[in-house]
Amino acid sequence: MAAKTVLKLKGVERFYEDAAGKLVILKGADFAIAQGEMVALVAPSGAGKSTLLHTAGLLERPNGGEVVLNGQECGQMSDDDRTAIRRNEIGFVYQFHHLLPEFSALENIMMPQLVRGLSSKEASERAAQLLDYMKIGHRSTHRPSELSGGEQQRVAIARAVANAPRLLLADEPTGNLDPATAGYVFDALEALVRQSGLSALIATHNHELAARMDRRVTLSEGKVVEMVA
Repeated sequence: MAAKTVLKLKGVERFYEDAAGKLVILKGADFAIAQGEMVALVAPSGAGKSTLLHTAGLLERPNGGEVVLNGQECGQMSDDDRTAIRRNEIGFVYQFHHLLPEFSALENIMMPQLVRGLSSKEASERAAQLLDYMKIGHRSTHRPSELSGGEQQRVAIARAVANAPRLLLADEPTGNLDPATAGYVFDALEALVRQSGLSALIATHNHELAARMDRRVTLSEGKVVEMVA
């Protein structure tokens, strides 16, 4: 049986207009990712990687085409409906961790769960489990400023999956780390994705990490193109 399609972009258009004219980023982009699949998005700066991730993650509304998540067209939903889907179905990891500095590692991971409506006890227990899984349970009470770069990013990954999303979108998640730390963080991310059955679209400039994923795609003239080995 074929794996279920979690995300599908159909003819997606995305452009920006200002006084200087129209800047076209995505031009009829088609893309699909199956349940449990890890896909690397490899493209030079300025090619539109972040725009693709933001559109797929319902942070930006496409100018045309469809963004289908779990069989439901979401691109033209209301802002409130899109926010609810992002909260429950999509996890985001960025190049910079964006942790809340005044809260501990545990509390940062609890936040999205509390917003979703879980009790403090439930959120705390799941946060502790995720920190243990990421091998930093002993750092749960530390604030971000007391954590190394690799530890901060592992907390950010744990936070991204705290609500058990079906889709993980990551924009250069190891871009700020030295090679050894980047490899260690990616090991943790890959293990989490494989064990949970998440679908993951990960933008990266690191070809070695990209080669470890199930597929590699790039952007060319506003379209998503499969890369061959």
